[in-house]
Amino acid sequence: MSATRLPGTPRLLRALNDRAALELLLEQGPLTRARLGELTGLSKVTASQLVERLEERGLVTRVGEQAGGRGPNAQLYAVRPGSAHVVGVDVGADRVVAACADITGAVIGRVEQSTRDTDDPVGVVHNAVVRAVSSAGAELSSVRRIVLGTPGLVDPGTGDITFAFNLPRWHSGLLAALRDDLHTPVVFENDVNLAAVAEAQSGAAQGLGDFVLVWVGAGVGLAIVLGGRLHHGSTGAAGEIGYLPVPGVPIPRDVAKRAKPAFQQLAGGDAVRAVAAEHGFAADTAADAVRAAIAAGTAGGPLLDELARRLALGVASTCVVLDPPLVVLAGEVGQAGGAALAERVQHEVAAITLVRPRVVPTGLTEEPILRGALRTALDAVRDELFGSTVG
Repeated sequence: MSATRLPGTPRLLRALNDRAALELLLEQGPLTRARLGELTGLSKVTASQLVERLEERGLVTRVGEQAGGRGPNAQLYAVRPGSAHVVGVDVGADRVVAACADITGAVIGRVEQSTRDTDDPVGVVHNAVVRAVSSAGAELSSVRRIVLGTPGLVDPGTGDITFAFNLPRWHSGLLAALRDDLHTPVVFENDVNLAAVAEAQSGAAQGLGDFVLVWVGAGVGLAIVLGGRLHHGSTGAAGEIGYLPVPGVPIPRDVAKRAKPAFQQLAGGDAVRAVAAEHGFAADTAADAVRAAIAAGTAGGPLLDELARRLALGVASTCVVLDPPLVVLAGEVGQAGGAALAERVQHEVAAITLVRPRVVPTGLTEEPILRGALRTALDAVRDELFGSTVG
C-alpha cells in the first residue's frame, strides 16, 4: 500500500503566496521582487518565480525601476489595473448612479441618470452600466461583477428582489433578466447593508467586527454586522426596522397594501419634516430642517431632543437584542444631525435600556451605498481572480 499523499499541496501554497503578493501590491503600491520576497518571507528565487507567474497571467506589470547601489536598477511591479473591472450601482426612486472601478479599486468612470421617464428597470440598469463602463474607457467584457444597491428585501437564497417599497417595478425575476441582458454576474444587495460595508471599510466602524448602522433618510433602515459579516436573516428582512411596532402611531396590519409601517411613521423623512415644522424649522427636506436646527444652536435643541427620543425607540429595540458596541447614524438625516443628534440618541438609549452602545454619526459624506457596492464587487472579484492564479 502506497504512502498517503496530500495532492495539490504545492499548488495550494503557490496560490496562497500569489494571493499574499497581490494583496501587498494593492496595499503598498509598486514593489520590487526582492521587497515582495522580504514581505512574504519567500526566497529570492521563489519570489521571482511568483512575479513571473503573475506576469504571465496578466495580473501584474512592470511600472518602473528603483535605483539602488551597484548593479542594474531593480524593476518595480504593480497590479495591472485593467486586468478586471467591476461596476457598482446605487438605485433610488428617482435616479440611478453607476460607477466603474478597476481591480485596484480606482473609480475610473461614473454616470448618473434620472429614472422618472421610464418604468423599465432592465433598460435603466443596462444604460447606466454601459455608460459607466464606456466613460471608464473599458469594455463590458472586462467587467467581472455588477453589484446593485436597492431598497427593499433581497432573498438570500435566490438573490432576487422580493419587495421594494419605492420601486414597484423591481420584482422577482429581474435578476435573471439583468444577467441575460448584460452577460455578466449581477448581484443585488440591500442599500443600507452596502452603506454598512462602506462604513466598515473607511468610515466610523473601521476595525470593528460587530456594529449596527441605522439609516435615517426618507425611510429608516438598519444594517447588522456580526463577526465582520452582514446578517441578512432567513428572508433578507433583517434590519427592516421601519416595521417595528412602536407606541404612539397606528400599526398597519396589511403591509402588502404599502401602508406606512409604524416606526417609519414616527422617524421617517416625512415625520422629521413635520415635527421640525412644529418646532419652527420648516424646510424642503428633513435633512435641511435638521441642519437648520443645528445651526440655530440652543434654539434647535428641543427639535433634536424630540428626534433623539423617536430614534432611540428603534435603536434601543435593536440594541437590547444584539448588544452591539457601536451604532452608526447614517442617511441624510443621520449625517445632518452629526454628533449633536448622535450624542442625544446615545443618552436616550442608555436612559431607557440596560445597554449603553456608543452612538456616532457616519464617517462618510459622499455616496456610501455606491462605495459599498464597489467594495462588495471588488472583494468578490479579487477572491475569484487572486484565488485562481495557478493553472
